[in-house]
Amino acid sequence: MNEPESLQQVRRTYVRYHGRDLSYFTGCDYFRMSSHPRVLKAVGVGLQKYGLNVAASRRTTGNHAVYLALEKQLAKFFGAEAALLVSTGYLTNLVVAQTLVGHFSHALVDEKAHVSPSDAAQFLNCPVLKFKHRDLESFSETLRRCGPGARPVALTDGMFSRDGSVAPLRAYLKLLPRDGLLVVDDAHGGGTVGAQGGGAVEVEGVSRQRIVQCVTLSKAFGCYGGAVLSSKRLRGQILERSSLFIGSTPLPLPLAYAATVTVNLVRRDGKFRQRLNRNADFVKHALRRAGMNLPDAPGPIIPFSQPTSAQTRRLSRALLAAGIFPSYINYPGAAARGYFRFVISSEHTQSQLDQLVSVLKKFIP
Repeated sequence: MNEPESLQQVRRTYVRYHGRDLSYFTGCDYFRMSSHPRVLKAVGVGLQKYGLNVAASRRTTGNHAVYLALEKQLAKFFGAEAALLVSTGYLTNLVVAQTLVGHFSHALVDEKAHVSPSDAAQFLNCPVLKFKHRDLESFSETLRRCGPGARPVALTDGMFSRDGSVAPLRAYLKLLPRDGLLVVDDAHGGGTVGAQGGGAVEVEGVSRQRIVQCVTLSKAFGCYGGAVLSSKRLRGQILERSSLFIGSTPLPLPLAYAATVTVNLVRRDGKFRQRLNRNADFVKHALRRAGMNLPDAPGPIIPFSQPTSAQTRRLSRALLAAGIFPSYINYPGAAARGYFRFVISSEHTQSQLDQLVSVLKKFIP
């Protein structure tokens, strides 16, 4: 295995790489909340007030008022009946699946979903069927393959990290039978897209009645941990049935306390999303005018592929020469070739955006 380079993020939108400070258009700290002064101060306050760790499961002696306060804030932010904190965003889908085991006859998974919902499907103890990425015809055909009387659950990303596209949740719900369920991994969409930051559920304008939305606190909210947004009934069932939840220590108290600050900041100050949308729109429009075919996606993510390995290396060198970190993504074991992924944040300056556009325009295939 080739271990990735160590990077140090500096000055909010830069990264220190081989002794140079380079503009950083990767990572998914969309509002740079992880370095916001009020959030950093809150971590220190939380540490002094509560210590570092509860050192026990919430089902034993590790429950805490800070967790309950954050859950209340998250439920309000997303307009959900209830929220339940989980120690990592990755585990949100898994605790839901453990809780729902035996409820469904088939699990349908988007072929390009994150590995978290794909792993979660294995916990459901039922046949797992893949459908083509965001493809309604394939989704419908996969449902038909389940047979009459099937009780399917579908698992998908809300906003996909590759290109910022959103799953067609409304159409999925129309195709699912009345007792079907959607489990939406909205790690990237939660807090980021939608007029109020409600994620893919808000973008699609759908009821939460047959949706479980899983979010992370490490992206739009810049902290750590995850949350399941669901009915009060499902929240209670997770507390009773999920061994991953029951047997794990919750996130450190200073981070949970800081998350109450960052969720409040993102909820009350719409300027973060306004700046994010403005910055992303600027780059997308500039690249489209230069001839690039970009998907019409709401997320602030720009995928950029090159036709050959030689072109990929040339683009990497050009980015470095322009003072930009070359954000090349190539997951181990992935079938597809790697690609550049540029993640725009609300805090990038106009000069950083101009420089990025200037380089990419020269490499549009």
